[in-house]
Formats: sequence, C-alpha cells, structure tokens
Amino acid sequence: MHGVPNVAKTRKETDSIGELDVPDNVYWGINTQRALMNFKISGRTFSPKFIQSLAQVKKACLIANQASRLVPDDIALAILTAIDEVIQGQFDDQFPIDIYQTGSGTQTNMNMNEVLSNRANEILGHPRGKKSPVHPNNTVNMSQSSNDVIPTAMHVSTLIAVKDTLLPTLNRLRGVLEEKIKQFEKIVKVGRTHLQDAVPIPLSTEFSVYKEQVVSLQTRDIASAMEGLLYIPLGGTALGTGLNTPRGFSERATKELSKITGFKFQANPVQAEGIASHAAIVKTSAALRSLALTCMKMANDIRWLGSGPRSGLGELILPQNEPGSSIMPGKVNPTQSEALIQVAIQVIGNDASIAAAEGFGSILDLNVTKPLMITNLLESIHLLARGIDSFIENCLVGLEANEKRIKQQLEHSLMVVTRLAPIIGYDKAAEIAQTAYKTGKSIREVVVKSGIEIDGDLDEILDPTKMI
Repeated sequence: MHGVPNVAKTRKETDSIGELDVPDNVYWGINTQRALMNFKISGRTFSPKFIQSLAQVKKACLIANQASRLVPDDIALAILTAIDEVIQGQFDDQFPIDIYQTGSGTQTNMNMNEVLSNRANEILGHPRGKKSPVHPNNTVNMSQSSNDVIPTAMHVSTLIAVKDTLLPTLNRLRGVLEEKIKQFEKIVKVGRTHLQDAVPIPLSTEFSVYKEQVVSLQTRDIASAMEGLLYIPLGGTALGTGLNTPRGFSERATKELSKITGFKFQANPVQAEGIASHAAIVKTSAALRSLALTCMKMANDIRWLGSGPRSGLGELILPQNEPGSSIMPGKVNPTQSEALIQVAIQVIGNDASIAAAEGFGSILDLNVTKPLMITNLLESIHLLARGIDSFIENCLVGLEANEKRIKQQLEHSLMVVTRLAPIIGYDKAAEIAQTAYKTGKSIREVVVKSGIEIDGDLDEILDPTKMI
C-alpha cells in the first residue's frame, strides 16, 4: 500500500482544462483526480486482475515502441520497471476510479498512464506530477488509444480468470461428480417428471446428467469462447485504423503480449470490430450463463432430493453444516444449494446486463459500455468459481444416498405398472394403477387380486431394477 491521500499536502498539476490540486503522496495525476471528482457513483473500482492485465498490455506496447526506436532505452527501462511493479500488485491502491465512468474506459487508461509516468519519473530521479521526462500521454500511451487497449485488457483479464480460476474448479467438479456416479451406480430410485412419480432410474444417471452438462460446457462453449478472446484490436488505436502507430506496431505488440501472457493472441483482421463491438465478451458471458443454469439445476435437484427429513423426498442425506433456523431447534437447511442458486441468478443477471450493454452500447464506431461489460464478466467468473468450490467442499463431497428411504419409495411406486402396458394394454394398466393408488395397495397386490392372467413371472416383470 502507498498510503491514503493526505489532503493537507498537495501538488498542483495542469491540463487543457486548467489547474487542480492532487494529493502529493499518490502516483496518479490530474486526469485521475478529475475522475474522482466527477464519478462518485458506486464506490466500486476495477479488480486488481483487470488492472494488472491492462499493465501487461502497456508492457507489450512499450516493447513494440522501443523496437521502433521511439522510446530511449533508459526511459523504456524505467517504465518497464514501473509496469512490472503494477503487474505484481504493488500499486493496486493507486487505481481508485469508479467503474461507472466514460464507456471507453478512458479514465482508467489515463489512471494507468499517470501511475506509470509518475513512478518511472521517480525511478529516474524526478518528482511526481511534472510529466517529464516520461509523459503519461506522449510516452506511456504512445501508439495507443483507450479504445484499443481497454478491449485488449478485457480479453486478457477474462482469459486469465477463466484459465486460472474457473477451469480448475470445473475439473474438480467433474472429478467429484464421477466419484458420486460410481458411489450411486447400483442404487435404483423412483424417477420423477412434472414433480410426479415416473419409472425407475439409477441415482447415478441423475448425477451423470450434471457431469455431461459440465463436460459439454467446458469442452465446447467455454473453449470456443476462449478461442474468440484470442483476437484483439491492439494497434487499432481510436477507430481501428491504426492512426499514430509505426508500421508493424500491431503485429509486434500482439506478439509481445502473447509472450507476456502465454496466450496465442492474434490481431483482429478487422480491428474496428473489436473496438465498436464486443461479441467475444458476449459469447463468453453466454457460456457462463449456461454454466449457471447447470449449477442451478444441480443445486435445485439436490435440495429437492434431500428435502425432509421425514416429510419430503428424503432420498439424499445432505451434510449438516450449520443450524438452519433461529426458532425451530434441530432444523438443518440445504444452505449450499441455496447459495449456489443465488450465485447462478446473479450470473444470469450479469449476462443480461452484458447483452444489453452490447446492444445499446455498440453505437457506430465504438462500444461505450466497456467498464460495465468487463466488470460483470469478471464478477461472474469469480462467483461461479467460488460458488462451485463451496458447493463441492460443503455439500457434494459429503452427499449420501438414503438407501432405506429410496427402497421404501420404490416398493410403493405405481409407475412399475408401465412394464405391464405391453402385456395387458395401456388402459388396463392405468386402471390397475388407479386402483392401487386409491386402495393404498401395491401394483402386485392389485394384479394378483384382480385375477388377471400374466404371461411370465410377475415378480420379475415388476422388478424395478429390470426397468432401467
């Protein structure tokens, strides 16, 4: 941390608008200070993950400019040192601007330029706030615009978050689901459609549904979204035309960014597309929405199957993590399911905001909702990863089947009558089911009492395990 601004000690800085006092102990400058005055909205700032990704983009641009001999080596070294410090998280507290700012993210880009400029000047033995010899616009922002570096940082931060946070969590989820499938593979239970009893189904099959959805999302939707994020508009500057860049800058900067991050970035063949619109971000968010829906189904199913313990379905025994009621002693609730459902709802809401931001914000040559889109997307990744991790650790791992209850319900199931339909006809089978329901007898008892001739062993025909 580099200290809370001391309003008693300030330095004067000037820009095209005029003069302003800036706290003397901060690394930001007049543009950031104006933004702090003008955008007092949510109190939310960009995450360190995004700030550090933006610094990686700045590093790639600096190296590309240096290769074109546009930045002297001593100046470049000082800026590079400052960039690496930001990437390492040493200046996280120097990026205080509200996420609700100009839609291009210009204030945050300028915040970064000022921090790097002031820190580089300090390294070179000069005071902060003088913009010399390292100027925030002329030097740090050389060959760049907020319009191309912010979208590029959006892609970088998203890829890092998915790779380092979400994918490891999904791998853990797949592994635990596989364990549950093996654990439950010999347990046959009553299936349910429309919340009504249906034909028998293995408990393992229900968990195979969750695993298949997770695998499909990870290998298809999320993987495809990550491929789309590899195309970046870096070097397109303001409108994708490459104005004020040296020849070959886009290719060099993109190549350097690939080295820095480990991702195989490519220049967007139409750089204006990555500036005016953010289809790759929308596609990624849609994949996260699908994952949220999968999580919601899994969490909902498990809390239904664990309902009770005496007056519900009671087929699963959920871990007892904490008391569930302040008034009803001994009550235990499916809290992890409820937490994950809330996470899923928030992610779905974030996706709706991102979709609206793309639709309403992509006007002519610039999407002007970039901060909203990336903030929501990174939040969705974070929430899903943490929410799923919590669900795995505090619910899924310790989940047990209530085999006694499952067997009891299966023995009284009316839907085993389905096996009789091909033998005695649908109408007669339905009549037997209705009689069994009204009298409280089993299907076998009604068949025997009715005297209906059955071709074959009745016990074997009505054996639920033969119906899967």
